[in-house]
Amino acid sequence: MDYREAGVDITAADAAKARIKALAKTTFNASVLTEIGSFGGMFRPELGSYREPVLVASTDGVGTKIKVAIEAGVHDTVGYDLVAHCVNDILVQGALPLFFLDYIALGRMDPVRVEQLVAGFARACAEFACPLIGGETAEMPGTYAPDDYDLAGFIVGVVEKDSSLPRGVREGDVLLGLPSAGLHTNGYSLARKVLFETLGHSTSSELPELGTTLGAALLAPHRSYLGALEPLLARDKIRALAHITGGGFAGNIPRVLPEGLGARLLRGSWDVPHLFRLIQKGGSISDDEMARTFNMGIGMVVVVSPSDLHDVEHSLERRSETSYVIGSVVRGAGVSWEE
Repeated sequence: MDYREAGVDITAADAAKARIKALAKTTFNASVLTEIGSFGGMFRPELGSYREPVLVASTDGVGTKIKVAIEAGVHDTVGYDLVAHCVNDILVQGALPLFFLDYIALGRMDPVRVEQLVAGFARACAEFACPLIGGETAEMPGTYAPDDYDLAGFIVGVVEKDSSLPRGVREGDVLLGLPSAGLHTNGYSLARKVLFETLGHSTSSELPELGTTLGAALLAPHRSYLGALEPLLARDKIRALAHITGGGFAGNIPRVLPEGLGARLLRGSWDVPHLFRLIQKGGSISDDEMARTFNMGIGMVVVVSPSDLHDVEHSLERRSETSYVIGSVVRGAGVSWEE
């Protein structure tokens, strides 16, 4: 017997690695000191402008959005999703990305599919100036079905110590919501159960209220807010950021508020996209359950001083970023809703 008979194709893996190397190299900058294929990626950051640089690291996955990608046969967006998600997670602490690593696990090595996945990583890494300096591709027959795969991402960024977030949040601060591009990367287990099992749709279903196929709506890429928020971070106009991911509003906004403060959100202060309404109606899901499972059309919450509100809104508008005043910081704890 050989390794291929056991389900692991080293030749296919070598072909995949060659494709990965070419894509990753398009994301490199002068700080990257090693090629893809080294045992470890070496990176020399340019930190001359920082007085007290602090590294910020985060890791995440894409969850069961991957099942939608597999059903739709579209694999070049979930890698982008993962980078954007990780960039947002460190942005919440005021950090800018330095580099990214990926992990791909598959039931069967398919160099073409791997190239599509890594193309999504590379497109996002190039867009966010975050080199893809290494990773791991693991063929795991018996653990994953032949056409299944999973992704994980690892990011490292940097922030000036005295500029890290959150800081200075107080009662009366304004909560601005920045729109999402759909579900982003959370809530897909419930969404798939409602849309595919209960309602009987497929990824190819054309739904007039969505203006596209259901697959395209569900695979809309996770937005990164780096471009819109970086100038405001540089000017110290942001007191806190909350990335609305797993746990929704109640699970994420309190993470960035000091003890003794909570958030009051205004129902109807933004238009909830049709996709969320379709899921809620199809599954007879309560408002509270929707708001703690999905982002409901708000991907990032920005906490600003009332005196800076006009300045912040104008800055976002200049960068073609829509924003909504969705609530305020109040005495108390957790998240409450006001009609």
